[in-house]
Amino acid sequence: MITWSVSPEIFSLGPIHIRWYGLLFASSFIVGYQIFTWIFKIEKRSEDDLNDLVWYMILGTIIGARLGHCLFYNPEYYLANPLEILMVWKGGLASHGAAIGILTAIYLFVKKKPKFTFLWVMDRIVITVALAAFFIRMGNLFNSEIIGKPTDLPWGFVFTSIDNVPRHPAQLYEAIAYLIIFFVLFFQYKKKQEDIRDGFLFGEFLIGIFGFRFFVEFIKENQSLFENSMSLNMGQILSIPLIFLGIYLLAFRKEVK
Repeated sequence: MITWSVSPEIFSLGPIHIRWYGLLFASSFIVGYQIFTWIFKIEKRSEDDLNDLVWYMILGTIIGARLGHCLFYNPEYYLANPLEILMVWKGGLASHGAAIGILTAIYLFVKKKPKFTFLWVMDRIVITVALAAFFIRMGNLFNSEIIGKPTDLPWGFVFTSIDNVPRHPAQLYEAIAYLIIFFVLFFQYKKKQEDIRDGFLFGEFLIGIFGFRFFVEFIKENQSLFENSMSLNMGQILSIPLIFLGIYLLAFRKEVK
């Protein structure tokens, strides 16, 4: 087994606390911006459009992820204490909420920028989102959160801040899977960008990310008590429509504008 006793905090200066999660979350946007700068340059798109898209993405991701956590996993508490929804620094972001937030943000972006199509943007956005998912799950690992169920496998992690039970490092499983998906999407785009029809990379992303998420949930502890009485937890239920959307984009949508 592997003993995991890493502090979630890197260092502090007075009231300022620098945490691994915050650093990795910020890194996802910084690296994603560099990738998108490269994409816009080779496709001869304007820098102004890129900057606008980045702001739509940042706001869509943060607002969607926060609202998703509050409304999907603990609605009674947050509806009774609505001001706490704004307290992002207390933790609590949901990937399915982020997905909805990003979809909404890109829809609003293309409404404002009619020279872009929704699927053109999504095919490129998902490359950076897959990488962001890797960074975020590594942040979860440093926070010793979203833990797996007990295991006797030799790579089981003992999260000392929680208990002394070896568990599946579910965060690491997801991080590795999402990094692989990033490389698949990135190199497909790099080699075949002119031949890939609209919606194809987006469809692959949905099936890969949320398909893996659906199955890994079987070896993860539930995030909320109400999930204990459910045959499928909230993460799995929310993944299903996104997987079907991905299948539709790959198998049935032949030509998309």
